[in-house]
Amino acid sequence: MPLDVFINFNGNCREALKFYAQIFDLEEPNIMTYGEAPPNSQMPVTEETKNLVMHASLTIFGTVVMFMDTIPDMQVNQGDNIVLTIRSKDLDEVKSLFSKMKNGGRILMDLQETFYSKCYGMLIDKFGIPWQFIQDTD
Repeated sequence: MPLDVFINFNGNCREALKFYAQIFDLEEPNIMTYGEAPPNSQMPVTEETKNLVMHASLTIFGTVVMFMDTIPDMQVNQGDNIVLTIRSKDLDEVKSLFSKMKNGGRILMDLQETFYSKCYGMLIDKFGIPWQFIQDTD
């Protein structure tokens, strides 16, 4: 089970992806924009957000680093824009780790099915560290 890194940006994610791909001599990744995602009433797509990066990833020295732009009303600050991500094919493992990690923390999105995972959730642990939990089907 890998531990991945997820970095959030304030609209300059494409620029960061190109920079890191060049630095580490990688091909530029496939990018999914907010405008390409299925409609979601909790996060409606606007002219301002449709071309922002919703998801992209680079594998740097064997570690998956995922990237996204936050939507304008969810600005991040440098230093608090990194999220640790647990990916596992084992649904019970995802549920167990999420359940343990939420103690004393704050759930941002309870475990649920999304268009990109059968089971996804996000929380901030009791030490203020943001975590994502994803059942990986690949």
